[in-house]
Amino acid sequence: MRSKSFKMHGNSSISTVSSLNEVMASEMAQSVSLPMRILLLQGLMGPLFRRLGQDLIAAGHTVFKVNFNGGDRAFWRLPNSFNYQGKLSDWPKAFDLILTETGVSDVVLFGDCRDYHLPAIQICRDRGVKIHVFEEGYIRPDWVTLELGGVNGNSSLPRDPAWYRRTASTLPPVPVHAQVPSSFRRRAIEGLLYNAADLLTRWQFPNWSNHRPWHPVVEGMGWWRKLWRSKEREESSSRLMAQLAESKTEYFVFPLQLDSDYQIRLHSPFAGVADALRLVIESFAGHAPQHIRLVVKEHPLDNGVRDWRQVTFDMANLFGAQGRVDYLATGDIVPITRGSRGIVTINSTSGTFALAEGLPVVVLGQAVYDIVDITHKGGLDRFWTNPQPPDAQTFEAFYKVMVDRCLIPGGFYSDEALAKVLRHAVARLEGRAILPE
Repeated sequence: MRSKSFKMHGNSSISTVSSLNEVMASEMAQSVSLPMRILLLQGLMGPLFRRLGQDLIAAGHTVFKVNFNGGDRAFWRLPNSFNYQGKLSDWPKAFDLILTETGVSDVVLFGDCRDYHLPAIQICRDRGVKIHVFEEGYIRPDWVTLELGGVNGNSSLPRDPAWYRRTASTLPPVPVHAQVPSSFRRRAIEGLLYNAADLLTRWQFPNWSNHRPWHPVVEGMGWWRKLWRSKEREESSSRLMAQLAESKTEYFVFPLQLDSDYQIRLHSPFAGVADALRLVIESFAGHAPQHIRLVVKEHPLDNGVRDWRQVTFDMANLFGAQGRVDYLATGDIVPITRGSRGIVTINSTSGTFALAEGLPVVVLGQAVYDIVDITHKGGLDRFWTNPQPPDAQTFEAFYKVMVDRCLIPGGFYSDEALAKVLRHAVARLEGRAILPE
């Protein structure tokens, strides 16, 4: 099948997606009949889905892909693709037709809250088609999430600590896990190429509605500024990390998330990162001891469109915390977290690394790991003076279940990391356990 275009017209309405928690986690251990027929929707801005398609085809499966814009199409370049050129309102009808035409049993996508993915998930549930959702790993670093049904606020996994302890007791030990490299430069270049292909072919996808709030030109300029200033940013961050380490200063860390992240929009009380930043700095200024500092860490995939350093310092000045709030533009979050007293997060998976280190974490939104005996439950204001550390046994059980049900080793931003993800993703989609390293 060659690339096919769908231009649907009419007044189809998007169904409201009901909770995905009806998906039973036990399905993830079931084996599948081979070969499979799999449909890929949107992935990352890069080669993840092309490489996944190649590996699935090599394993004997039939793979289809929907391209929503020129960026999707440029990175796919394989047979059996559909170019959706219709309106968002007509997408449910078109998707239902694609499911009928392809006869797929499984759909794979990245991010379960994107505008095109929400109605697709509902239709798949109605038709008994399995949905597999990629996301950044629940456990950091060097893990990727591939979960059946939905992720984070839409995850089918319970929030009962006793359930995790019981379930973990029946599971084998977690396989040995190795670190994988990651390149910000690679991520930035892939983003620039994707946005360029999207922009240059907008005339072919006139109804494309991006889940990201910026025009590709604006986002591209932001990535370019970050690349241009990368040396300056790295030097500034290195100085701050050295200063914190040498001075033995006590501090908390607030890792920023992406302003376009649907985990904020749909699974938190905040409209965006700025609202959360304001709340955290105001609480810190009013309740943290004067000798304590707050380190605000920029998300490594932030596109640079908004100057979060300036926003952070403006907030600190507004609430009288100037001189006590630092901004870390780049750098590995692992050492900065290890040296901290704890982590404040909306629902970032960065929090799980702190929990693995035995450090307290307070969650401001909805997160799959926000569980009694794991995260701080005393409120943000009390967190600064009396942070509650996780119960080690409960977090170990949570970790074990995550690896068994919805985590695979690897990453997205180096050849080694991506190869590992693909190897394990194919195994997980085929119903097999993750493979030994």
